[in-house]
Amino acid sequence: MPEPIAYKVLTTEQMEMLEHESSFAGAPIDLADGYIHLSTAAQLTETVDKHFAGQDGLHLAAVDLDALGDAIRWEESRGGQLFPHLYGQPLSLETILAYGPLEREADGTIRLPVAG
Repeated sequence: MPEPIAYKVLTTEQMEMLEHESSFAGAPIDLADGYIHLSTAAQLTETVDKHFAGQDGLHLAAVDLDALGDAIRWEESRGGQLFPHLYGQPLSLETILAYGPLEREADGTIRLPVAG
Protein backbone atom coordinates (compact mmCIF):
# COMPACT_ATOMS: atom_id res chain seq x y z
CA MET A 1 0.00 0.00 0.00
CA PRO A 2 1.41 3.44 -0.92
CA GLU A 3 2.52 5.71 1.89
CA PRO A 4 0.04 8.45 2.96
CA ILE A 5 2.75 11.13 3.26
CA ALA A 6 5.33 12.30 0.74
CA TYR A 7 7.85 15.10 0.82
CA LYS A 8 8.70 18.07 -1.38
CA VAL A 9 12.07 19.81 -1.21
CA LEU A 10 11.76 23.54 -1.78
CA THR A 11 14.16 26.47 -2.03
CA THR A 12 13.59 29.42 0.30
CA GLU A 13 11.97 31.36 -2.55
CA GLN A 14 9.66 28.43 -3.38
CA MET A 15 8.71 27.98 0.29
CA GLU A 16 7.88 31.68 0.57
CA MET A 17 5.71 31.39 -2.55
CA LEU A 18 3.84 28.44 -1.03
CA GLU A 19 3.33 30.31 2.25
CA HIS A 20 2.23 33.63 0.71
CA GLU A 21 0.20 32.36 -2.25
CA SER A 22 -1.07 29.18 -0.54
CA SER A 23 0.04 27.17 -3.58
CA PHE A 24 3.12 26.24 -5.54
CA ALA A 25 2.96 25.41 -9.25
CA GLY A 26 6.31 23.63 -9.23
CA ALA A 27 10.05 24.00 -9.55
CA PRO A 28 11.53 24.37 -13.04
CA ILE A 29 12.01 20.56 -13.32
CA ASP A 30 8.37 20.02 -12.25
CA LEU A 31 7.10 22.46 -14.87
CA ALA A 32 9.28 20.86 -17.56
CA ASP A 33 8.12 17.33 -16.68
CA GLY A 34 4.44 18.24 -16.31
CA TYR A 35 4.03 17.12 -12.68
CA ILE A 36 5.35 17.94 -9.22
CA HIS A 37 8.04 15.54 -8.05
CA LEU A 38 7.62 14.14 -4.53
CA SER A 39 9.57 11.53 -2.56
CA THR A 40 8.68 9.09 0.18
CA ALA A 41 10.51 9.22 3.51
CA ALA A 42 12.66 6.28 2.39
CA GLN A 43 13.59 8.04 -0.90
CA LEU A 44 14.16 11.51 0.53
CA THR A 45 17.83 11.43 1.54
CA GLU A 46 18.88 10.06 -1.86
CA THR A 47 16.72 12.68 -3.61
CA VAL A 48 18.34 15.51 -1.67
CA ASP A 49 21.85 14.11 -2.17
CA LYS A 50 21.31 13.64 -5.91
CA HIS A 51 19.30 16.71 -6.89
CA PHE A 52 20.12 19.34 -4.24
CA ALA A 53 23.79 18.66 -3.38
CA GLY A 54 25.62 21.74 -2.18
CA GLN A 55 22.51 23.90 -1.96
CA ASP A 56 21.74 25.87 1.20
CA GLY A 57 18.47 27.35 2.38
CA LEU A 58 16.35 24.32 1.51
CA HIS A 59 13.00 23.53 3.10
CA LEU A 60 10.99 20.35 3.40
CA ALA A 61 7.22 20.03 3.23
CA ALA A 62 5.28 16.93 4.33
CA VAL A 63 2.42 16.42 1.87
CA ASP A 64 -0.85 14.63 2.70
CA LEU A 65 -1.27 12.32 -0.28
CA ASP A 66 -4.76 11.24 0.76
CA ALA A 67 -5.92 14.86 0.47
CA LEU A 68 -4.67 14.93 -3.14
CA GLY A 69 -6.56 11.79 -4.15
CA ASP A 70 -6.40 10.86 -7.82
CA ALA A 71 -3.99 13.73 -8.60
CA ILE A 72 -1.21 11.50 -7.19
CA ARG A 73 0.26 8.87 -9.48
CA TRP A 74 2.89 6.37 -8.34
CA GLU A 75 5.36 6.04 -11.19
CA GLU A 76 8.59 4.15 -11.68
CA SER A 77 11.71 6.26 -11.59
CA ARG A 78 15.20 6.07 -10.09
CA GLY A 79 16.29 2.44 -9.66
CA GLY A 80 12.82 1.12 -10.48
CA GLN A 81 11.33 2.68 -7.35
CA LEU A 82 7.79 4.03 -7.38
CA PHE A 83 7.69 7.76 -6.70
CA PRO A 84 4.60 9.88 -5.99
CA HIS A 85 3.97 12.55 -8.63
CA LEU A 86 1.33 15.28 -8.39
CA TYR A 87 -0.48 15.89 -11.68
CA GLY A 88 -2.91 18.54 -12.88
CA GLN A 89 -2.84 20.91 -9.94
CA PRO A 90 -0.44 22.99 -7.89
CA LEU A 91 0.74 21.92 -4.46
CA SER A 92 -1.68 23.56 -2.05
CA LEU A 93 -0.72 24.78 1.41
CA GLU A 94 -3.90 23.07 2.65
CA THR A 95 -2.35 19.68 1.84
CA ILE A 96 0.87 20.38 3.78
CA LEU A 97 0.93 18.63 7.15
CA ALA A 98 4.21 20.18 8.36
CA TYR A 99 7.17 22.05 6.96
CA GLY A 100 10.43 23.59 8.01
CA PRO A 101 14.10 24.01 7.16
CA LEU A 102 15.75 20.92 5.71
CA GLU A 103 18.01 19.44 8.39
CA ARG A 104 19.97 16.23 8.73
CA GLU A 105 20.24 13.72 11.52
CA ALA A 106 23.68 12.75 12.89
CA ASP A 107 23.77 9.78 10.48
CA GLY A 108 23.21 12.03 7.46
CA THR A 109 19.56 11.14 6.83
CA ILE A 110 17.02 13.90 6.42
CA ARG A 111 15.09 14.93 9.54
CA LEU A 112 11.38 14.87 8.74
CA PRO A 113 9.31 17.94 9.68
CA VAL A 114 6.97 17.56 12.62
CA ALA A 115 3.55 19.22 12.84
CA GLY A 116 3.34 21.48 15.78
